[in-house]
Parts: sequence; C-alpha cells; structure tokens
Amino acid sequence: MTSTTTDRSVPTTRTVAVSARALRKTYGHGEATVEALAGVDVDFHDGAFTAIMGPSGSGKSTLLHLLAGLDTATSGRVMFGGTDLTALDDTQATLMRRDRVGFVFQSFNLLPMFTAEQNILLPLVLAGQKVDDAWFATLVDTLDLRARLDHRPAEMSGGQQQRVAIARALINKPDVIFADEPTGNLDSRSGAEVLSFLRRCVRELDGTVIMVTHDPAAAAYAERVVLIADGLLAGEIEAPTPEAVLAGLDALRAGLDGSAA
Repeated sequence: MTSTTTDRSVPTTRTVAVSARALRKTYGHGEATVEALAGVDVDFHDGAFTAIMGPSGSGKSTLLHLLAGLDTATSGRVMFGGTDLTALDDTQATLMRRDRVGFVFQSFNLLPMFTAEQNILLPLVLAGQKVDDAWFATLVDTLDLRARLDHRPAEMSGGQQQRVAIARALINKPDVIFADEPTGNLDSRSGAEVLSFLRRCVRELDGTVIMVTHDPAAAAYAERVVLIADGLLAGEIEAPTPEAVLAGLDALRAGLDGSAA
C-alpha cells in the first residue's frame, strides 16, 4: 500500500532501532495450534513515532510484545539496536527491558499509595540508580506535571495519570518506548493530549515510540503506520491521516472477507 509522502514521513537515512526478521509466534499444539505471527519482516526507525494497526486478532499486540522482549518468538529474530533479543536468556532479557525499554499500557499501572513523583521515579529506585534531576525536570515540564507531583493517582484525571505513566517510562532514558493502546481508557480529549505528548517525546526529547492502536485518529499522530493482517505485514502508510488509515483497514478487512469466502 502506498501513500503520498510528506515532511512527516520517516527518512531513509534514519538508523533502525528495532527490527524483525522472519518472526513467527505460535500458541498451542497439534490441531489447537494458533499462528499469531507467520513470518514478519519489518524495521522501526530511531527517532520516529510508528503505529501498528490491524484487524482484531491480526497479531499486532503479539508483534509489539515480541519487539519489546515481553514474549519469546517461536522462530525468527528481533534485533534491538545491535542486540539479538532472541539470543538472550531470561536474566539478560530482564536487564535489557529495565535499562533500554519504556512501557506505556492501556492500564496506567500506577501505585495508588505513591505520589506522581514517586511513581515516576520508581524504576530508578528499583534499579538502585541515581536520579538525573535535569532530565526529571525536563520530563515534568514537557508533560505538564509540575503541579501534580505531590498528587496520588486517585487525585488525578485519567489523562494526567497516563502522562505520569509516560514520564515513568521515560525516566531511565530508554532507547524505545512501546505503547499498547495507551488511550484505550481515556476520553477523546485526554487521549488527544496523551498522543500529543507522545509525539512531543519524539520531536523534542529524541524518543522512539512504537504504538499499537485500533483507533485511526490515534494512528494519525504517528509518522508511519504498519499494517498487520493474519500475522503478516500487509502494508504501510507514510504520513497517515485518519481517512487514509481507515481506508487501509477497510481494504484489509475486505481482503480477509474475500479470502474467507
């Protein structure tokens, strides 16, 4: 699938942050085997905001989890920078996730007894690492959390809690942020705020974001959309608009319905 490239498209000169090669993931055995990914080859560029989309059950969340090292592949490779994730043992994978990966999920996963500041700093506390005060201040100001630092989650809106979760994901200066339906529990206004902040993380803080979403409007905040269907890469949309993403998804569904018929 092609689309018109604008200044929001990913330059070909960017380095690759994460890549998948012949990536497969199956669940179950025998007649109960389900092939979630059927051999995916895809690159995600450094300093870019990329969305992964596809019909329900297409394998998009499985792909995200494999790229982030949250699950292991049945076969194939995931390269995280120069590191082959598929060659790491459990301890090595845990350390890699701690030091080089940030996660933002649909559920905010904030500790209710902690303030916003304590939640943001928690990864550093658990790792026994020193706080970079200048970086903390940059995150707090970029995400507009200065007035909320002493508030607990119950005292904040959903959008504010998700911004705290984003700051927590960024506090250890990860190579890549993986976001799985980060606006799924938010109203449209709060969701738009969170997506704008994710885009600012890429543009102003040199971040790299890979996001799974089902919402074409959310995907349009990204520079590029990767489409997945039946566990395979099904196309890409550069500089997406909601209309272009919706048309791409409709085309995928029509193709799947035609195959089923």
